[in-house]
Amino acid sequence: MKKLLHILNLRSYPIMLLLVILFSSCSSDDPAADPDPVVPPVVVVPNTFPGPTYPDNYTAIASWNTRSQWNLANVHDPSVEKCGEYYYMYQTDASYGGAADGHGHFPYRRSKDLITWEYMGAAMTQAPAWVKDSLNNKRARMVPALPAIVNPSYGYWAPYIKKVGTKYRLYYSIVVTEPIIGTDYNTSWSERAFIGLAESDDLATNVWVDRGMVVCSEPDGVKSYVRNGGNDWEAYFKFNAIDPTFTITPQGEHYLIYGSWHSGIAALKLNPTTGKPDQLKTVSDYGTRIATRNRASRWQGSEGPEIMYNENTGYYYLFLAYDGLDVPYNTRVARSKNIMGPYLGINGADVTNGADAWPMLTHPYSFNNHTGWVGFAHCSIFQNPETKEWFYASQARLPEGVPGINASNAVMMGHVRAIQWTEDGWPVVAPERYAGVPATTLSDVSFIGTWEQITMNYQYKIIQKSATIYLTADKKVSGGATGSWSYDSTNKTLTVNGIKCKVSDAWDWERATRKVTITYSGFTTAGLPVWGKKID
Repeated sequence: MKKLLHILNLRSYPIMLLLVILFSSCSSDDPAADPDPVVPPVVVVPNTFPGPTYPDNYTAIASWNTRSQWNLANVHDPSVEKCGEYYYMYQTDASYGGAADGHGHFPYRRSKDLITWEYMGAAMTQAPAWVKDSLNNKRARMVPALPAIVNPSYGYWAPYIKKVGTKYRLYYSIVVTEPIIGTDYNTSWSERAFIGLAESDDLATNVWVDRGMVVCSEPDGVKSYVRNGGNDWEAYFKFNAIDPTFTITPQGEHYLIYGSWHSGIAALKLNPTTGKPDQLKTVSDYGTRIATRNRASRWQGSEGPEIMYNENTGYYYLFLAYDGLDVPYNTRVARSKNIMGPYLGINGADVTNGADAWPMLTHPYSFNNHTGWVGFAHCSIFQNPETKEWFYASQARLPEGVPGINASNAVMMGHVRAIQWTEDGWPVVAPERYAGVPATTLSDVSFIGTWEQITMNYQYKIIQKSATIYLTADKKVSGGATGSWSYDSTNKTLTVNGIKCKVSDAWDWERATRKVTITYSGFTTAGLPVWGKKID
């Protein structure tokens, strides 16, 4: 219960409800759940492309004893980096029914192809001693001084992995879950969070040297640690020291980007040699805000920043997770020519100064014959170092109240998807998960047929459903949408009713008999994702 109430303080009430599910065996009876609850059995077509066969409902293999079969089951807040012939994925401590509890922290897995993953164990056995020491040293220096917490309880959240020179740096979040004073979370904010750093020469060894604290949640004196009831969300700490990400500028400067809900997202310059800031003497040393959803409030509906630089466009891209992680989670992106911003959306709005980020890249959605996916954000953006292909990885959840699945919204499947870039330099995420489907030569005739299309309007906790449309040989669109279409084979761009979409050969995960198909992904002029999948 302490862990649960702590998360209430750090994030949002919908997230608290979700974590109740994560660590309990209660089922959901939500009458507003998705009315199409079928999770199809997996059937592979013989003598065709051998695509992935693992099920989306993994509850039958969710226990610790069956972890060798997990593949991408039980993934939350992933971060991916390649080392040798393997991609390594690190994540938050989270598993269906708490299956991985007591087996170390920051679980990781590896894959050679981004399709088949092997669960490897944990990167950390226990919290480093410096966390408790730093916590109690800060408590002792408060006015008035506060007593030490003898046995702090911790949450282990959202690590970030990156190769820097010859080393691999793992920035990790450890959150102290006790209230600052007393035992009532309605009368006190919970204690601070810490971001630490560990380094390894080779991820295959799982041998780490801990380098200590990088930054922590630090009060700025604006708000008291006294919490005025359960509806007080003004936050004692300025920046919430979780969800680290990291980037190196073309000029060789190193930055940590971090933050969740409290006040927005911060950028903190690091010493390239140490991977840490040179000093933390004043609040200004803890970073500069580069994104916020609400300048007037310290309580934000955004977290999970991921930042990367695309040398082909010359922009830094700041990816953000919006809203509560249980159902409404969705992914946004903004960009800037400067690491410190301002970050602007596709509509030119200033995200650094409080505008919502557009475009939206993911949202709760459902193609036909499947429950669909919700809680779909907090991403890792990475490249294949050889081919330079871009990828998006995150968790996604089954909806609430799926019949026959206890606590269905706690079923967390890792999604790895390809990213393509529009002609004006914005990333679009593939409608289907990556399966290594070989690219074929597509022509106009390839697109003639029956499609499912989803235009993802932003609606809080509402799953966006697909409509059936038809692309005909006379270049007309009919059915759930009407208009015209055309195909630019040189740029692999399909234009549907004026919306330019990137196309790809794909794996149809929703069919009862999975098979190869074609998909497209683009944006409306407002920055809403439009996804299409050919079904016939």
